[in-house]
Amino acid sequence: MLRKEIRTFFRVLIAGLVLPAYVQAESAPQEADAARELLTEAVEYYQENGDKALAVFSRQGPFVKDDLYVYVVNTNGIMLASGGPSVMLTGRDIYNAVDDDLKKKFEDALSLPESDTIHEGEYPWSSWNTAGREITKHVYYQRVEDKIFVVGYYQPRASSEDALKLLDTAVEAVRADPRETFKAVNALDPRFYKDDLYVFVVELENNRFVAHGSNLRLVGRDFSQLTDITGKPFGKEAVDKIAKSDTAEFNYQWKHPISGDVESKHAYARKVDDYLVVVGYYQPGKAAAE
Repeated sequence: MLRKEIRTFFRVLIAGLVLPAYVQAESAPQEADAARELLTEAVEYYQENGDKALAVFSRQGPFVKDDLYVYVVNTNGIMLASGGPSVMLTGRDIYNAVDDDLKKKFEDALSLPESDTIHEGEYPWSSWNTAGREITKHVYYQRVEDKIFVVGYYQPRASSEDALKLLDTAVEAVRADPRETFKAVNALDPRFYKDDLYVFVVELENNRFVAHGSNLRLVGRDFSQLTDITGKPFGKEAVDKIAKSDTAEFNYQWKHPISGDVESKHAYARKVDDYLVVVGYYQPGKAAAE
């Protein structure tokens, strides 16, 4: 069991170190600046205090700030410190617990020369504040001696572009094999959700949900009868619109899957045979359009 947990953790660690940096710092400048600042502070503290600093990084202290924390891995594959959930792996040889095909990627990532350069990457990860969902974590990391220091922040809000990309994926899957796609969506297959985005599908013959990537209790319910917290009959609006066109957009107020707050949501819908496939993104601070 522990070996499986280590392998899962290491896969996302590798992804963070070797993925290209699709920088989204513009959408979260405060988090990005804070993460880079904490990384710089950690590196400077280590350079001043040596290995004694590692114990400090693993404590709830100055190097744990809200959702930001430091973790450190050495070039031998040992987790040396963590101020977050991965603290359970401190002292573990995670390198020898991974598949052989991942070891080469690990070696490539750690072959970076020691320098003042701060690198960037992204990977999916979950925390105690993400309601069990894996959401995008943007990380900054730097090599010092034989150690990699890492700090990252979560990006739980996806964009309209992300919503349309996920909709494309879902539409193709429903067109190819609807029943298997419904099972995958209902099983929270990561192909069908990203951050706070998720897919839902309605069978137009009876207007009932056949798949929902966030709330399984809606499966089987009549979508056309749904109203939001303001009383807006958004389900009927969507069904009426898709009856006139193969695509539609609509707005409503709905609970955010991570924060639990009710927010404005803009949804994109497409008709695939006898199904309505929908993905929407959240717009905090905005009122849903009539």
